[in-house]
Amino acid sequence: MRVILVAGTTRTAEIDGISAAGATRDLLLHTPSADAEILAYGDTVRAPVTPVSPTGCPTPAVVTRAVRELLGFDVTVVDGGLARPTGAPTVSVGARPGRDIREADPVQTAPGAFAAAREFGRGLPDDRVVVGETIPGGTTTAMATLRALGEDVIESTSSSLPENPLDLKSRVVEEAFEPSDLEAGRAAHTPELAVRFVGDPVLAVAAGLTAGALESGTEVVLGGGTQLLAVAALVRHAGVPARATLATTSYLAADVPELGDAADALGLDLRVSDPGFDAEGAGPLSAYADGVGKEGAAMGGALELAEEAGRLDEVTGATRTVLERVTTGGQEGPTADGP
Repeated sequence: MRVILVAGTTRTAEIDGISAAGATRDLLLHTPSADAEILAYGDTVRAPVTPVSPTGCPTPAVVTRAVRELLGFDVTVVDGGLARPTGAPTVSVGARPGRDIREADPVQTAPGAFAAAREFGRGLPDDRVVVGETIPGGTTTAMATLRALGEDVIESTSSSLPENPLDLKSRVVEEAFEPSDLEAGRAAHTPELAVRFVGDPVLAVAAGLTAGALESGTEVVLGGGTQLLAVAALVRHAGVPARATLATTSYLAADVPELGDAADALGLDLRVSDPGFDAEGAGPLSAYADGVGKEGAAMGGALELAEEAGRLDEVTGATRTVLERVTTGGQEGPTADGP
């Protein structure tokens, strides 16, 4: 079993109010790099920040890492446009950091990265993989991408923030279509263009490798929330009909009531796991139950693996152990706007 984390950045995240409150530009750009290190090593190595929200909610990467320590699955990090270096080993497919989607042509590397990631996915030796993402601001670019494809499977994407800034996201998406001369639905069946003009590099890479893996007969679990719905939509518009699984958390599912219908419309089997972070002894993990974080860094996929192994009840303790390790003596910073 392999978990593949696609880590990247978009300057859309720098729009005030889009991502976690209190984030500085520099710390925000380091978040995906830190998530990759936590998943690879169990601690930050090169990144100067441990992603923890201003309210104390830890990055979902600590949950995914905790499940890795319980189950021992392999991890591959794919560079989906990192803006800051990471100490984690990465696979390069030519993605570069994305610009603000309100600018013209914000993801110029999308077509090439999609194609290279598709080839990478086709060559994977695994029977089953979990694909996850980490990118601040990614829910907004996912919303714009779905609109470009003409997909209305959900009314809006979720958010790592307890109060989803839907009005702000909608305004940003509207403004994104102006410089691109792209209209809603005009990128149907041309997924690379949808991502190039209104998306982010992580979407291009995650969709490409998912398409390639499915084409080669690999079973794919999309570990995440509404951003992974956008990935699934891109895969379908690339002409790949094979079914996949969407594995997410109970917190994300509660935030998006139409998630089941959306997953079904895109040919996805939905799996929802409740890690029990609202129970006594969860400590800072209780923030997830309060609506912060919800999903990201393949957390939903990892929890599904833990549930299949009959070890879901061990995740809280294992995660608190990882969290104590990564925050001891480290600088805390904002989490990504993941699900």
